Amino acid sequence: MTQDFTAALKTKIDTKTKPQGSLGRIEELAAQIATLQDSLTPRMATCQLTIFAADHGLANEGVSAFPGEVTRQMVLNFAGGGAAANVFSRANDVALQVVNAGVRGGPFAMPGVLDLPLGEGTASSLRRPALSPDESTQGLEEGARLAVAGDWDAMAFGEMGIGNTSAATLIAHRLLGLPIGDLVGRGTGVDDAGLARKQDILERASDRVPDALSPEQVLQEFGGFEIAMMTGAMIAAARAKRIVLVDGFIASAAALLAVRMAPETRAAMVFAHHSAEAGHGAVLAALDAQPLLHLGLRLGEGTGALLAWPLVKSAAAMLNEMASFAEAGVSDKG
Repeated sequence: MTQDFTAALKTKIDTKTKPQGSLGRIEELAAQIATLQDSLTPRMATCQLTIFAADHGLANEGVSAFPGEVTRQMVLNFAGGGAAANVFSRANDVALQVVNAGVRGGPFAMPGVLDLPLGEGTASSLRRPALSPDESTQGLEEGARLAVAGDWDAMAFGEMGIGNTSAATLIAHRLLGLPIGDLVGRGTGVDDAGLARKQDILERASDRVPDALSPEQVLQEFGGFEIAMMTGAMIAAARAKRIVLVDGFIASAAALLAVRMAPETRAAMVFAHHSAEAGHGAVLAALDAQPLLHLGLRLGEGTGALLAWPLVKSAAAMLNEMASFAEAGVSDKG
């Protein structure tokens, strides 16, 4: 980005009919969008949410309060339009697609679900790598392909997969070097005994691979099919100059993988909210991210990203439509 563009952008924002800086984060968002698109009149009118769904072998080890069958049941709920993500998508005029990235039970073969399974759930990372190298590569590539389809200004990515807070915790643990005890949370709502059991299982899973790992190896050892696709989608969407709306803990773990694999991806990311899940704050801090919303959410599905979308759209509208002091004939002198 040239110094002339940066100066022109600052002038355009600062000379709107308001005290300088008075729109706070909205001004920062406007600058981020304009810089990403290299335009003083950026477009931010359309958004698509893609929900990637997959099962996790680790869920069979007792890390969740819900059985693995819930993943498939929730995909059917998405297809029927009854989930929170469906409601928020409709309310905010966001297109929604649901991807079967690897849900047990075979293809859905129905309208509303795109079948692209990498398998029927990952292996249990307590016992062996969750993904094979080929599965990981295919997941990254499939996610990338989906992220550049269509003509969207912003892309939001959600997930559904019983056991995926455990996968996200392990990813954060191995990429950040923080203790699992500082990152593990209640996920679907495990009680105190369940939380202690979950932490023990995750510590044993991590101990299975004591060596230092690359981000790609972390994904293979501890990730999920939906996390692989989401990671690839984030990288590709950022390279296509699309705003990437990052949802909660699992999406932020994918974002951390994406930034470690392709650091330039970070410039496109807008972090929607601060989840109630325990490890999310540490991941946000590592990404130098200041989320837009603090609503106590911990649902996933892209729900936080959907709620943040109107703020992103409004930031671009402010830059494009708000009058300057000169245009409005308003004095900017104190």
